[in-house]
Amino acid sequence: MYEVNGKTYPCCTSVTMGIIGGKWKSVILFHLMEGPLRYSELRRNLTIVTERTLSLQLKNLEADGIVKRTVYTSKPPLKVEYALTKMGQSLMPLLRDIAKWGEYMVAEQGTGNVACKKTG
Repeated sequence: MYEVNGKTYPCCTSVTMGIIGGKWKSVILFHLMEGPLRYSELRRNLTIVTERTLSLQLKNLEADGIVKRTVYTSKPPLKVEYALTKMGQSLMPLLRDIAKWGEYMVAEQGTGNVACKKTG
């Protein structure tokens, strides 16, 4: 058994999946690979995710130390940016490989544009 951030996991794979698993976390991280984004920019990139789900997933990623939330309040309107932490950046090779495998699956068995952005 392993414990990370107060959560217990049966193996190291479950640690990784506990942090980036689920339908949206890895997708959010994929969009943050090129740099910080405002909440509205993430929302625009992830049109099929609900605002509540996006907000909860960002909070979970922040709690796990993968994403950093920065609030700029020097003048209205309030600006909030999300960026990868050093720990989040360490996931980039893994996420690129996951995206490349997804491209392979689309090419072999799917339909649509095979080239996912940001994987090259």
